[in-house]
Amino acid sequence: MDELEPEFFDGPDFEYLPDVQKIISEVRKKKDDALKQFTLKFDRVKVHRFRVENDEMNAAYRSVGKDLIADIQKSAENLKKFSKRQLESFKDFELEIEPGIFLGQKLIPIERVGIYVPGGRYPLISSLLMGAVPAKAAGVEEIVVCSPPCFGGSIHPGILAAADMCGVNEVYKVGGVQAVAAMAFGTQSIKRVDKVVGPGNRYVNAAKKIVYGQVGIDFVAGATETLIIADKEANPSFIAADLIAQAEHDADAKPEMVTDSNELAVEVLEQIKKALGHLATAEIAHQSLAKNGLILIVDNLDEAVAFANRRAPEHLQLCLKNPEFFLPRLKNYGSLFIGEYSAEVLGDYSSGLNHILPTDFAPRYTGGLSVRDFIKIQSSLRTNKEGFLKIAPVARSMAEAEGLEGHVNSVAVRMKAAKIE
Repeated sequence: MDELEPEFFDGPDFEYLPDVQKIISEVRKKKDDALKQFTLKFDRVKVHRFRVENDEMNAAYRSVGKDLIADIQKSAENLKKFSKRQLESFKDFELEIEPGIFLGQKLIPIERVGIYVPGGRYPLISSLLMGAVPAKAAGVEEIVVCSPPCFGGSIHPGILAAADMCGVNEVYKVGGVQAVAAMAFGTQSIKRVDKVVGPGNRYVNAAKKIVYGQVGIDFVAGATETLIIADKEANPSFIAADLIAQAEHDADAKPEMVTDSNELAVEVLEQIKKALGHLATAEIAHQSLAKNGLILIVDNLDEAVAFANRRAPEHLQLCLKNPEFFLPRLKNYGSLFIGEYSAEVLGDYSSGLNHILPTDFAPRYTGGLSVRDFIKIQSSLRTNKEGFLKIAPVARSMAEAEGLEGHVNSVAVRMKAAKIE
Protein backbone atom coordinates (compact mmCIF):
# COMPACT_ATOMS: atom_id res chain seq x y z
CA MET A 1 0.00 0.00 0.00
CA ASP A 2 2.96 2.30 0.49
CA GLU A 3 3.47 2.34 -3.29
CA LEU A 4 0.07 3.94 -3.90
CA GLU A 5 -0.13 7.70 -4.22
CA PRO A 6 -2.05 9.43 -1.39
CA GLU A 7 -4.48 10.77 -4.02
CA PHE A 8 -5.64 7.19 -4.63
CA PHE A 9 -7.75 7.46 -1.48
CA ASP A 10 -9.23 10.88 -2.31
CA GLY A 11 -12.94 11.36 -2.95
CA PRO A 12 -14.59 12.57 -6.17
CA ASP A 13 -13.96 15.94 -7.79
CA PHE A 14 -17.05 17.98 -8.70
CA GLU A 15 -15.32 20.73 -10.68
CA TYR A 16 -18.12 20.60 -13.29
CA LEU A 17 -20.73 21.73 -10.76
CA PRO A 18 -21.12 25.27 -12.22
CA ASP A 19 -22.28 23.87 -15.58
CA VAL A 20 -24.71 21.56 -13.83
CA GLN A 21 -26.02 24.43 -11.71
CA LYS A 22 -26.80 26.43 -14.87
CA ILE A 23 -28.97 23.63 -16.25
CA ILE A 24 -30.79 23.23 -12.94
CA SER A 25 -31.43 26.98 -12.75
CA GLU A 26 -32.84 27.01 -16.29
CA VAL A 27 -35.20 24.12 -15.52
CA ARG A 28 -36.32 25.79 -12.33
CA LYS A 29 -37.03 29.02 -14.22
CA LYS A 30 -38.36 27.83 -17.60
CA LYS A 31 -39.71 24.40 -16.60
CA ASP A 32 -41.00 22.37 -19.58
CA ASP A 33 -39.45 24.76 -22.09
CA ALA A 34 -36.03 24.13 -20.57
CA LEU A 35 -36.63 20.36 -20.57
CA LYS A 36 -37.41 20.48 -24.29
CA GLN A 37 -34.38 22.64 -24.98
CA PHE A 38 -31.93 20.39 -23.12
CA THR A 39 -33.46 17.15 -24.41
CA LEU A 40 -32.98 18.42 -27.97
CA LYS A 41 -29.44 19.60 -27.18
CA PHE A 42 -28.15 16.54 -25.33
CA ASP A 43 -30.31 13.67 -26.61
CA ARG A 44 -31.06 15.12 -30.06
CA VAL A 45 -34.74 14.34 -29.58
CA LYS A 46 -37.63 16.75 -29.99
CA VAL A 47 -40.16 15.79 -27.33
CA HIS A 48 -43.69 17.18 -27.40
CA ARG A 49 -45.12 15.16 -24.52
CA PHE A 50 -42.78 13.94 -21.81
CA ARG A 51 -45.11 11.47 -20.13
CA VAL A 52 -45.17 7.96 -21.58
CA GLU A 53 -48.76 7.04 -22.42
CA ASN A 54 -50.47 3.67 -22.14
CA ASP A 55 -50.15 2.87 -25.85
CA GLU A 56 -46.37 3.23 -25.62
CA MET A 57 -46.29 0.99 -22.56
CA ASN A 58 -48.36 -1.65 -24.32
CA ALA A 59 -46.19 -1.48 -27.42
CA ALA A 60 -43.12 -2.03 -25.24
CA TYR A 61 -44.36 -5.50 -24.29
CA ARG A 62 -44.63 -6.42 -27.94
CA SER A 63 -40.99 -5.38 -28.48
CA VAL A 64 -39.61 -7.37 -25.57
CA GLY A 65 -39.23 -11.12 -25.86
CA LYS A 66 -41.12 -13.46 -23.55
CA ASP A 67 -37.88 -14.82 -22.15
CA LEU A 68 -36.71 -11.37 -21.07
CA ILE A 69 -40.12 -10.66 -19.52
CA ALA A 70 -39.82 -13.87 -17.51
CA ASP A 71 -36.28 -12.97 -16.44
CA ILE A 72 -37.38 -9.49 -15.33
CA GLN A 73 -40.16 -11.08 -13.30
CA LYS A 74 -37.76 -13.51 -11.62
CA SER A 75 -35.26 -10.78 -10.81
CA ALA A 76 -38.04 -8.60 -9.39
CA GLU A 77 -39.40 -11.51 -7.36
CA ASN A 78 -36.05 -12.14 -5.64
CA LEU A 79 -35.55 -8.45 -4.99
CA LYS A 80 -39.08 -8.21 -3.56
CA LYS A 81 -38.45 -11.11 -1.15
CA PHE A 82 -35.29 -9.49 0.14
CA SER A 83 -36.91 -6.03 0.38
CA LYS A 84 -39.86 -7.36 2.37
CA ARG A 85 -37.53 -9.11 4.78
CA GLN A 86 -35.56 -5.89 5.18
CA LEU A 87 -38.79 -4.06 5.99
CA GLU A 88 -39.56 -6.61 8.70
CA SER A 89 -36.33 -5.65 10.45
CA PHE A 90 -37.84 -2.23 11.20
CA LYS A 91 -40.77 -2.10 13.64
CA ASP A 92 -43.29 0.33 15.04
CA PHE A 93 -43.06 0.35 18.81
CA GLU A 94 -43.79 2.32 21.96
CA LEU A 95 -41.55 1.94 25.01
CA GLU A 96 -42.33 3.08 28.55
CA ILE A 97 -38.85 4.12 29.67
CA GLU A 98 -40.14 5.25 33.08
CA PRO A 99 -43.65 5.20 34.57
CA GLY A 100 -45.74 7.66 32.57
CA ILE A 101 -43.08 8.34 29.88
CA PHE A 102 -43.71 6.64 26.54
CA LEU A 103 -41.35 6.95 23.57
CA GLY A 104 -42.49 5.64 20.20
CA GLN A 105 -41.30 4.89 16.71
CA LYS A 106 -43.46 4.70 13.61
CA LEU A 107 -42.53 3.74 10.05
CA ILE A 108 -44.11 5.98 7.42
CA PRO A 109 -43.44 5.49 3.68
CA ILE A 110 -42.24 8.46 1.65
CA GLU A 111 -45.21 9.63 -0.43
CA ARG A 112 -43.64 10.36 -3.83
CA VAL A 113 -40.29 9.04 -5.08
CA GLY A 114 -38.44 9.71 -8.33
CA ILE A 115 -36.17 7.06 -9.85
CA TYR A 116 -33.55 8.00 -12.40
CA VAL A 117 -32.83 5.20 -14.89
CA PRO A 118 -29.87 5.60 -17.27
CA GLY A 119 -30.72 4.76 -20.86
CA GLY A 120 -27.78 5.88 -22.97
CA ARG A 121 -25.14 3.40 -24.11
CA TYR A 122 -26.70 0.68 -21.96
CA PRO A 123 -30.42 0.77 -21.04
CA LEU A 124 -30.30 -0.28 -17.39
CA ILE A 125 -33.51 -2.25 -17.00
CA SER A 126 -32.09 -3.73 -13.82
CA SER A 127 -31.64 -0.29 -12.24
CA LEU A 128 -35.34 0.39 -12.60
CA LEU A 129 -36.07 -2.79 -10.66
CA MET A 130 -33.56 -1.85 -7.97
CA GLY A 131 -35.40 1.42 -7.34
CA ALA A 132 -39.03 0.51 -7.94
CA VAL A 133 -39.28 -2.86 -6.19
CA PRO A 134 -38.08 -1.77 -2.72
CA ALA A 135 -40.06 1.47 -3.05
CA LYS A 136 -43.20 -0.55 -3.69
CA ALA A 137 -42.37 -2.94 -0.84
CA ALA A 138 -41.98 0.04 1.50
CA GLY A 139 -45.45 1.31 0.59
CA VAL A 140 -44.55 4.36 -1.51
CA GLU A 141 -47.79 5.60 -3.09
CA GLU A 142 -46.39 7.44 -6.13
CA ILE A 143 -43.35 6.15 -8.01
CA VAL A 144 -42.02 8.29 -10.86
CA VAL A 145 -39.38 7.22 -13.39
CA CYS A 146 -37.31 9.50 -15.62
CA SER A 147 -35.12 8.06 -18.37
CA PRO A 148 -33.62 9.67 -21.49
CA PRO A 149 -35.34 9.10 -24.85
CA CYS A 150 -32.34 7.36 -26.41
CA PHE A 151 -34.21 4.52 -28.11
CA GLY A 152 -35.69 5.89 -31.32
CA GLY A 153 -36.94 9.01 -29.57
CA SER A 154 -38.47 7.07 -26.70
CA ILE A 155 -37.36 4.97 -23.73
CA HIS A 156 -36.04 1.46 -24.24
CA PRO A 157 -39.00 -0.98 -24.28
CA GLY A 158 -37.35 -3.16 -21.64
CA ILE A 159 -37.34 -0.24 -19.22
CA LEU A 160 -40.97 0.57 -20.04
CA ALA A 161 -42.11 -3.01 -19.60
CA ALA A 162 -40.22 -3.32 -16.31
CA ALA A 163 -41.78 -0.06 -15.09
CA ASP A 164 -45.25 -1.36 -15.84
CA MET A 165 -44.54 -4.72 -14.21
CA CYS A 166 -43.32 -2.97 -11.04
CA GLY A 167 -46.38 -0.76 -10.75
CA VAL A 168 -44.62 2.53 -11.53
CA ASN A 169 -47.20 5.33 -11.63
CA GLU A 170 -45.56 7.77 -14.05
CA VAL A 171 -42.76 7.49 -16.63
CA TYR A 172 -41.19 10.51 -18.35
CA LYS A 173 -38.95 10.79 -21.41
CA VAL A 174 -36.32 13.05 -19.95
CA GLY A 175 -32.78 12.33 -18.78
CA GLY A 176 -29.62 13.90 -17.48
CA VAL A 177 -29.32 16.86 -15.16
CA GLN A 178 -32.63 18.23 -16.45
CA ALA A 179 -34.48 15.13 -15.24
CA VAL A 180 -33.07 15.49 -11.72
CA ALA A 181 -34.01 19.19 -11.70
CA ALA A 182 -37.53 18.43 -12.92
CA MET A 183 -38.09 15.85 -10.20
CA ALA A 184 -36.64 18.13 -7.53
CA PHE A 185 -38.46 21.36 -8.41
CA GLY A 186 -41.35 20.30 -10.66
CA THR A 187 -42.43 21.56 -14.08
CA GLN A 188 -45.76 21.84 -15.87
CA SER A 189 -45.51 18.17 -16.87
CA ILE A 190 -43.70 16.65 -13.91
CA LYS A 191 -44.87 17.08 -10.34
CA ARG A 192 -42.03 17.39 -7.86
CA VAL A 193 -41.04 14.37 -5.78
CA ASP A 194 -39.92 13.98 -2.18
CA LYS A 195 -36.80 11.93 -2.91
CA VAL A 196 -34.64 11.12 -5.95
CA VAL A 197 -32.78 7.80 -6.19
CA GLY A 198 -30.94 5.88 -8.87
CA PRO A 199 -27.58 5.75 -10.65
CA GLY A 200 -26.29 8.08 -13.33
CA ASN A 201 -23.21 9.64 -14.85
CA ARG A 202 -21.07 12.27 -13.17
CA TYR A 203 -23.41 15.07 -14.22
CA VAL A 204 -26.51 13.33 -12.89
CA ASN A 205 -24.75 12.72 -9.60
CA ALA A 206 -23.54 16.30 -9.42
CA ALA A 207 -27.15 17.39 -9.95
CA LYS A 208 -28.29 15.16 -7.09
CA LYS A 209 -25.63 16.74 -4.91
CA ILE A 210 -26.94 20.22 -5.72
CA VAL A 211 -30.66 19.51 -5.20
CA TYR A 212 -30.12 17.62 -1.95
CA GLY A 213 -32.06 19.46 0.74
CA GLN A 214 -34.74 20.50 -1.71
CA VAL A 215 -35.41 16.77 -1.99
CA GLY A 216 -33.87 13.72 -0.40
CA ILE A 217 -31.41 11.59 -2.35
CA ASP A 218 -29.98 8.12 -1.85
CA PHE A 219 -26.32 9.15 -2.18
CA VAL A 220 -23.90 10.70 -4.65
CA ALA A 221 -22.27 7.80 -6.48
CA GLY A 222 -19.42 7.84 -8.95
CA ALA A 223 -18.00 5.31 -11.38
CA THR A 224 -18.60 1.68 -10.49
CA GLU A 225 -15.96 -0.25 -8.51
CA THR A 226 -15.05 -3.85 -7.73
CA LEU A 227 -12.25 -5.00 -5.45
CA ILE A 228 -11.41 -8.72 -5.42
CA ILE A 229 -9.38 -10.25 -2.60
CA ALA A 230 -7.84 -13.50 -3.84
CA ASP A 231 -5.40 -16.10 -2.61
CA LYS A 232 -3.21 -18.51 -4.55
CA GLU A 233 -6.00 -21.09 -4.90
CA ALA A 234 -8.42 -18.71 -6.62
CA ASN A 235 -9.51 -19.37 -10.20
CA PRO A 236 -7.72 -16.81 -12.43
CA SER A 237 -10.30 -17.07 -15.23
CA PHE A 238 -13.11 -16.22 -12.79
CA ILE A 239 -11.23 -13.19 -11.53
CA ALA A 240 -10.32 -11.99 -15.01
CA ALA A 241 -13.95 -12.33 -16.11
CA ASP A 242 -15.16 -10.33 -13.11
CA LEU A 243 -12.61 -7.56 -13.60
CA ILE A 244 -13.58 -7.27 -17.27
CA ALA A 245 -17.28 -7.28 -16.37
CA GLN A 246 -16.63 -4.31 -14.15
CA ALA A 247 -14.43 -2.57 -16.70
CA GLU A 248 -16.94 -2.73 -19.55
CA HIS A 249 -19.40 -0.48 -17.70
CA ASP A 250 -17.51 2.70 -18.36
CA ALA A 251 -14.04 4.02 -19.13
CA ASP A 252 -13.99 5.42 -15.58
CA ALA A 253 -14.90 2.10 -13.93
CA LYS A 254 -12.46 0.80 -11.32
CA PRO A 255 -11.60 -2.93 -11.57
CA GLU A 256 -9.21 -3.82 -8.76
CA MET A 257 -7.64 -6.90 -7.20
CA VAL A 258 -5.43 -7.49 -4.18
CA THR A 259 -3.62 -10.78 -3.64
CA ASP A 260 -0.71 -12.35 -1.78
CA SER A 261 0.21 -14.47 -4.82
CA ASN A 262 2.54 -13.24 -7.56
CA GLU A 263 1.67 -16.30 -9.63
CA LEU A 264 -2.04 -15.59 -9.48
CA ALA A 265 -1.49 -11.96 -10.49
CA VAL A 266 0.42 -13.04 -13.61
CA GLU A 267 -2.22 -15.64 -14.51
CA VAL A 268 -5.05 -13.14 -14.13
CA LEU A 269 -3.30 -10.71 -16.48
CA GLU A 270 -2.90 -13.46 -19.07
CA GLN A 271 -6.58 -14.41 -18.77
CA ILE A 272 -7.63 -10.77 -19.19
CA LYS A 273 -5.62 -10.48 -22.42
CA LYS A 274 -7.23 -13.65 -23.80
CA ALA A 275 -10.78 -12.71 -22.82
CA LEU A 276 -10.61 -9.16 -24.18
CA GLY A 277 -10.00 -10.46 -27.67
CA HIS A 278 -13.47 -11.99 -27.82
CA LEU A 279 -15.45 -9.17 -26.23
CA ALA A 280 -17.73 -6.74 -28.07
CA THR A 281 -17.15 -4.14 -25.34
CA ALA A 282 -13.37 -4.65 -25.39
CA GLU A 283 -12.57 -1.04 -26.28
CA ILE A 284 -14.31 0.41 -23.23
CA ALA A 285 -13.04 -2.37 -20.98
CA HIS A 286 -9.49 -1.80 -22.20
CA GLN A 287 -9.76 1.93 -21.46
CA SER A 288 -10.99 1.25 -17.94
CA LEU A 289 -8.32 -1.36 -17.24
CA ALA A 290 -5.56 0.89 -18.58
CA LYS A 291 -6.77 3.95 -16.68
CA ASN A 292 -7.98 2.51 -13.39
CA GLY A 293 -7.13 -1.19 -13.32
CA LEU A 294 -5.16 -2.27 -10.28
CA ILE A 295 -3.52 -5.51 -9.16
CA LEU A 296 -1.93 -4.97 -5.77
CA ILE A 297 0.40 -7.64 -4.39
CA VAL A 298 0.69 -7.72 -0.61
CA ASP A 299 2.78 -9.82 1.76
CA ASN A 300 -0.21 -11.51 3.38
CA LEU A 301 -3.98 -11.50 3.45
CA ASP A 302 -4.10 -9.44 6.64
CA GLU A 303 -2.68 -6.60 4.55
CA ALA A 304 -5.33 -7.29 1.91
CA VAL A 305 -8.07 -6.92 4.53
CA ALA A 306 -6.55 -3.67 5.78
CA PHE A 307 -6.41 -2.34 2.23
CA ALA A 308 -10.04 -3.33 1.57
CA ASN A 309 -11.24 -1.53 4.69
CA ARG A 310 -9.37 1.61 3.66
CA ARG A 311 -10.44 1.31 0.03
CA ALA A 312 -14.14 0.87 0.97
CA PRO A 313 -15.21 -0.41 -2.47
CA GLU A 314 -18.68 -0.52 -3.93
CA HIS A 315 -18.37 -4.28 -4.52
CA LEU A 316 -16.04 -6.48 -2.50
CA GLN A 317 -15.48 -10.06 -3.68
CA LEU A 318 -13.71 -12.76 -1.68
CA CYS A 319 -12.10 -15.42 -3.86
CA LEU A 320 -10.48 -17.19 -0.94
CA LYS A 321 -10.20 -20.76 0.29
CA ASN A 322 -11.61 -19.81 3.70
CA PRO A 323 -13.48 -16.51 3.25
CA GLU A 324 -15.40 -16.93 6.53
CA PHE A 325 -12.15 -16.45 8.46
CA PHE A 326 -11.90 -12.85 7.23
CA LEU A 327 -15.56 -11.79 7.45
CA PRO A 328 -15.48 -10.35 11.00
CA ARG A 329 -12.68 -7.97 10.03
CA LEU A 330 -14.21 -6.57 6.83
CA LYS A 331 -16.05 -3.35 7.64
CA ASN A 332 -16.39 -1.09 4.59
CA TYR A 333 -18.13 -2.15 1.38
CA GLY A 334 -21.35 -1.55 -0.55
CA SER A 335 -22.10 -5.26 -1.03
CA LEU A 336 -20.02 -8.30 -0.18
CA PHE A 337 -19.71 -11.38 -2.42
CA ILE A 338 -18.43 -14.41 -0.55
CA GLY A 339 -16.82 -17.26 -2.47
CA GLU A 340 -15.82 -17.82 -6.09
CA TYR A 341 -19.33 -18.59 -7.32
CA SER A 342 -20.82 -15.45 -5.74
CA ALA A 343 -20.10 -13.38 -8.83
CA GLU A 344 -20.77 -9.66 -8.56
CA VAL A 345 -22.81 -9.90 -11.76
CA LEU A 346 -25.43 -11.88 -9.82
CA GLY A 347 -25.80 -8.87 -7.55
CA ASP A 348 -26.38 -6.72 -10.62
CA TYR A 349 -29.29 -8.77 -11.86
CA SER A 350 -30.79 -11.83 -10.28
CA SER A 351 -29.78 -12.57 -6.69
CA GLY A 352 -32.16 -10.17 -4.92
CA LEU A 353 -29.40 -7.82 -3.75
CA ASN A 354 -29.76 -4.17 -4.68
CA HIS A 355 -27.08 -2.97 -7.10
CA ILE A 356 -27.55 0.75 -6.44
CA LEU A 357 -24.56 1.14 -4.14
CA PRO A 358 -22.27 3.84 -2.73
CA THR A 359 -18.86 4.46 -4.34
CA ASP A 360 -15.87 6.75 -3.86
CA PHE A 361 -15.19 5.60 -0.28
CA ALA A 362 -18.80 6.31 0.78
CA PRO A 363 -19.20 2.72 2.10
CA ARG A 364 -17.23 4.01 5.09
CA TYR A 365 -20.48 5.65 6.27
CA THR A 366 -23.41 4.23 4.31
CA GLY A 367 -24.75 1.10 2.68
CA GLY A 368 -26.60 0.57 -0.57
CA LEU A 369 -30.13 1.42 -1.59
CA SER A 370 -32.70 -0.59 0.34
CA VAL A 371 -36.27 -0.47 1.56
CA ARG A 372 -34.93 1.76 4.35
CA ASP A 373 -34.45 4.57 1.82
CA PHE A 374 -38.19 4.69 1.18
CA ILE A 375 -39.44 4.93 4.75
CA LYS A 376 -39.17 7.56 7.44
CA ILE A 377 -38.57 6.36 10.99
CA GLN A 378 -40.41 8.98 13.03
CA SER A 379 -40.46 9.26 16.79
CA SER A 380 -43.06 10.35 19.34
CA LEU A 381 -43.36 11.27 23.02
CA ARG A 382 -46.40 10.64 25.21
CA THR A 383 -46.31 11.57 28.91
CA ASN A 384 -48.81 11.88 31.72
CA LYS A 385 -48.43 14.15 34.74
CA GLU A 386 -46.49 11.55 36.70
CA GLY A 387 -44.02 11.04 33.90
CA PHE A 388 -43.70 14.77 33.25
CA LEU A 389 -42.70 15.48 36.84
CA LYS A 390 -39.96 12.85 36.66
CA ILE A 391 -38.07 14.46 33.78
CA ALA A 392 -39.20 18.11 33.84
CA PRO A 393 -36.62 19.25 36.44
CA VAL A 394 -33.81 17.86 34.27
CA ALA A 395 -35.14 19.71 31.20
CA ARG A 396 -35.49 22.95 33.19
CA SER A 397 -31.97 22.68 34.59
CA MET A 398 -30.40 22.05 31.19
CA ALA A 399 -32.40 24.89 29.60
CA GLU A 400 -31.18 27.26 32.34
CA ALA A 401 -27.58 26.16 31.67
CA GLU A 402 -28.03 26.99 27.99
CA GLY A 403 -29.63 30.38 28.75
CA LEU A 404 -32.88 29.60 26.94
CA GLU A 405 -35.48 31.29 29.13
CA GLY A 406 -38.41 30.39 26.89
CA HIS A 407 -37.53 26.72 27.26
CA VAL A 408 -37.32 27.14 31.04
CA ASN A 409 -40.74 28.76 31.11
CA SER A 410 -42.32 26.05 28.94
CA VAL A 411 -41.40 23.53 31.63
CA ALA A 412 -42.02 25.81 34.59
CA VAL A 413 -45.67 26.64 33.76
CA ARG A 414 -46.47 22.94 33.52
CA MET A 415 -44.63 22.12 36.74
CA LYS A 416 -46.63 24.80 38.53
CA ALA A 417 -49.93 23.55 37.12
CA ALA A 418 -49.11 19.93 37.90
CA LYS A 419 -48.28 20.66 41.51
CA ILE A 420 -51.40 22.81 41.98
CA GLU A 421 -53.58 20.04 40.63
